[in-house]
Amino acid sequence: MTDWQRVWPAPAKINLFLHVVGRRADGYHLLQTVFRFLDHGDRIRCEPRTDGRIVLATPLPGVPPEADLTVRAATALRAATGCVAGVTLHVEKNLPMGGGLGGGSSDAATVLMALNRLWGCGLDSRPLQQIGLTLGADVPVFIHGHSCFAEGVGERFTDVTPPPAWYLVIVPPVGVPTADIFRSAQLRRDTPVIAATDWRPGFGHNDLEPVACALYPEVAASLACLRRYGDAHMSGSGACCFSAFATENAARAAFADLSSTLHGFVAQGIDRHPILKG
Repeated sequence: MTDWQRVWPAPAKINLFLHVVGRRADGYHLLQTVFRFLDHGDRIRCEPRTDGRIVLATPLPGVPPEADLTVRAATALRAATGCVAGVTLHVEKNLPMGGGLGGGSSDAATVLMALNRLWGCGLDSRPLQQIGLTLGADVPVFIHGHSCFAEGVGERFTDVTPPPAWYLVIVPPVGVPTADIFRSAQLRRDTPVIAATDWRPGFGHNDLEPVACALYPEVAASLACLRRYGDAHMSGSGACCFSAFATENAARAAFADLSSTLHGFVAQGIDRHPILKG
């Protein structure tokens, strides 16, 4: 199989904690968080073109192709490298929009990493991350490709290795616009800063969670259900929520209890992006 025949994974991420520690003069929020990838996500196939066009074969309803993050990623890579090649992008969406699992950002990162190889652009991780940051704050972490403590607007990384875990992820029937959460007057923006070396598994909370729960009762209901089995958190700005389990069987047993009323999936936590494994 050649790289052009390959299906490229775009994994989900979860935030094991997410603190808002300040705000810059330009309005961007300063964050501290731990990102972890899951062995569940979208899948992307790239088809070469000879006419130099960038075409999305699987547009999302209501999203113009030119606004799609995958098309924008391919366009940004060409602009940064002077490449003139074309591509048709086929995206199999398994991650929800507005779910806090990084689906669009992961797709963009995968397109950048895949086309960097397929087009022979030869960029290292750092310049790819810089391109990714122009597309969205969560894009660079997928290119970085390892579980990490992240700071700033989410672009400064210190690698960490959380304990092995399986996650039950609940997907509420609502999309949460990130902007709605960050513009809320109720959002706490002064959680104390910690050093990356001081982070320990189980530390922290999600500062965005109370705002999302107040605006979207479906998120609060999902968390209440998960907390019957132990600790639970919202990922990112929501809407998805998760609980960690020591074994796959335990996670699937909990999901079996909830699956008649709630939608979701079970996935294993992974600490390295699948593309970087080979």
